[in-house]
Amino acid sequence: MREVYFIKQNKEKWLGIEQVIQGKIKKNPDDLSSLYINLINDLSFAQTYYPKSNTTVYLNHLSSQIFQKIYKTKRVEENRLIYFFKTEVPLLVYQYRRYLLYAFLFFILFTSIGVLSAIYDKDFVNIILGESYVNETIENIKNDNAVGVYQSGSTWGSTIGIIFNNIKVGAKLYIYGVAGGVGTLFALLSNSVMLGSFQYFFYDYGALKDSARGIWLHGVFEIFAMVVEAMCGLILGASILFPKTFSRFNSFKKGFKDSFKIFLSTVPFTICAGIIEGYVTRHALKMPLALNLVIILGSLAIIGFYYFVYPSIVHKKTNKHIDDAIL
Repeated sequence: MREVYFIKQNKEKWLGIEQVIQGKIKKNPDDLSSLYINLINDLSFAQTYYPKSNTTVYLNHLSSQIFQKIYKTKRVEENRLIYFFKTEVPLLVYQYRRYLLYAFLFFILFTSIGVLSAIYDKDFVNIILGESYVNETIENIKNDNAVGVYQSGSTWGSTIGIIFNNIKVGAKLYIYGVAGGVGTLFALLSNSVMLGSFQYFFYDYGALKDSARGIWLHGVFEIFAMVVEAMCGLILGASILFPKTFSRFNSFKKGFKDSFKIFLSTVPFTICAGIIEGYVTRHALKMPLALNLVIILGSLAIIGFYYFVYPSIVHKKTNKHIDDAIL
């Protein structure tokens, strides 16, 4: 069969499947499975007779999308919350992985600006952090207690306040993305410059090691989550600026839905960061250095794996299921 005729014969069906994937047409799990099997047959035919054609690429992409749609709608015994974190979010992170890269590049750039600003302007840290905070921290450093600022207040009271504050900061990083991503970048700039100048401040007073032992106990989860939240804001902004084949409104709806799911995935890490900061960081200089390193490196391994490595594993596993179905 000539490819042109093959396309003409199945075009309406494929467009209908696109509508289902986009949520414009509702189908139950059984109907979705039938559509998937039908589409796999078309893909198998195209791979046999038009292996290097754009039609084959298109059908492969369509098959992958409807397979994920089935995963999301089929009746499974698996807990919905487990599925959300185990499969749905990793697939979205993989799909939008370049935005995570962009967010990290901006974070590194903005943090470097904070460091350089603190190096060349000795009053910069006072402006960014506030004189009272800086003076208190200097006194703590003189008393060999660089993390003294984390020891004030009750553990549970500090924890609750920290968690709510960090969620508020993360929400701003995300929601400000509606301004085409510019608001997100501004919020990321503000927080990253603060971090960079803060760390150089400790270095300047010879307390970088002690500060790092405390700050990064909770900082790994907190800062990494902040970058992921910035990623979500960039996705939101891009959905408005670059709608591609969607209408701008539909692109925004899709961008908001996808980015919000990724944003929600940061909340457990933000809560963990708050608990660590409220209960553990205050004891940072009393605990063995090895324990500090275990917590810091362990936290980095967990969150780094979840957002950098695991999405690729889930994506490959999903594609393998598709390949097995074709074969």
